[in-house]
Amino acid sequence: MIETRHTRGIDQTLAEAAFGSQPGTWPLPAATTPHQLWLRAVAAGGQGHYGSAYHDLAVLRRRASAGPLASLAHSTHGSFLRQLGWHTLARGWDGRALAVADSDPEACADALIGLAADALGVGRLAGAATLLSRADQALAAGEMSALARDRLAVRRHWVTAELAMAANEGTIAVRHAEEAAELALTMQTGQTGDTGTGASVRHGVKSQMVLAAALCSAGATKRAGLVADDALDACGRLGLIPLRWALACLLIDIGSVTFSARELHEVRDICAGQVRRAGGSWRSA
Repeated sequence: MIETRHTRGIDQTLAEAAFGSQPGTWPLPAATTPHQLWLRAVAAGGQGHYGSAYHDLAVLRRRASAGPLASLAHSTHGSFLRQLGWHTLARGWDGRALAVADSDPEACADALIGLAADALGVGRLAGAATLLSRADQALAAGEMSALARDRLAVRRHWVTAELAMAANEGTIAVRHAEEAAELALTMQTGQTGDTGTGASVRHGVKSQMVLAAALCSAGATKRAGLVADDALDACGRLGLIPLRWALACLLIDIGSVTFSARELHEVRDICAGQVRRAGGSWRSA
C-alpha cells in the first residue's frame, strides 16, 4: 500500500494510543495496514476492549501467516489472556509466536518474554529465568526500532521484578520496577527513523503498579500504597480498565491512603464488569 498523509496520520494516532501519550483514545481509527491492525489491537486491549482487540488480531493473522507481524499477533493475544489470568492458554499463543517469528529479534524477544511471564504465572521460576536469558540473546541478535527496543526492555524489567518478588528478593524487584518506570518516560512512539513524541503513559502506569507491588514485597507498604493510589487515579482518567482493576485489587490487599475499602471494591467490580461486557473472559481463581 502506498503511504499517504492519511495513512501516516492513522499510524501516528494508533502509535500514540498503543505506546504513547494518548492511551485512552476511543473510538480508534480503522486500520488499513497489517501494522496498524497490531497497533489498534494493542491500544484496544490496554483499554479492556478485548473483543475489538481479538478481532483485529485474528484479521492480522489471516493476512500474515508467518513473520514478525504474525508472531506479534500471537504474542499480543497471549498477553491479553495472561492479563485475564489464563497463563496456561497464553503459553500456547506465545509458543506459536516464537515458532512463526522467522528469527526476527523483536518478535522472538517478545515471545520469549511472554513465555517467561507464563512460566512465572504457574510457579516455574527457574524456567522463567531461563526464558528471560534467551530473550536477552534475541535482543542482542539484531537491529530493531527504538520503540521496539524500549518497550521490550520495559517488559523485561516487569517480568524480572515479578520473578524477584516470587523469590522474596524485594530490593531487586524494586530496582527493576524503577528502571522500567524510567524507561517508559523515554519510549519513542514514531516509526523507524522518526523519534516520535516519546513517553508511553500506559507503560508508565503499569510500571508504577509493578513498583507498588515490589515496594510491598520489600516491606515499604506505606510508599507502595501511595504509588498505587496515584496509578489508580491515572487509570481512571485514562480509561485503562484492566490496569485499574489490577490496582484496585492490589490496594484492597495493601491498603490505600486516598480510597476507602468500599470505593476500591466498587472500582474492582465495575472494572470486572466492563471487561466482561467488552469481550474479556476472566479465569476463576
